[in-house]
Amino acid sequence: MQITRQADYALRAVIYLSRLEENQKASTAVIAAEQKIPPSFLAKIISQLSIAGLVQTARGARGGVSLARPGKEISVLDVIEAIDGPVFLNACTQGADSCPFLNSCPLRDLWCDARQELIDKLSLATFIRKNVTPV
Repeated sequence: MQITRQADYALRAVIYLSRLEENQKASTAVIAAEQKIPPSFLAKIISQLSIAGLVQTARGARGGVSLARPGKEISVLDVIEAIDGPVFLNACTQGADSCPFLNSCPLRDLWCDARQELIDKLSLATFIRKNVTPV
């Protein structure tokens, strides 16, 4: 499994924002420059993160981007799913209708268990000031 470049950029942006002082905002231009994210790509990412309730934006002289809630309440899974949607290792873990070999495949349980372990790990890793907390 490989997350998209967009999700990687989103994670970098959230890490950057989690390192700011409380109530501090950053411009998208600064985030883009510091995190080496194409500015036009970052604008789309920030929009998606805002829709998901992970960041908030404000326009004007005192505007910018900040986390919508404390970083310790935002998981790596939250960010990835805001950008890429639900995490699936392959089609058979998407549901009963996704695989014609659902009841006879010797790998299905392995894929489902691995997916759940990944989801559990990503949901426990949160953003605190200065770092992503390890699990």
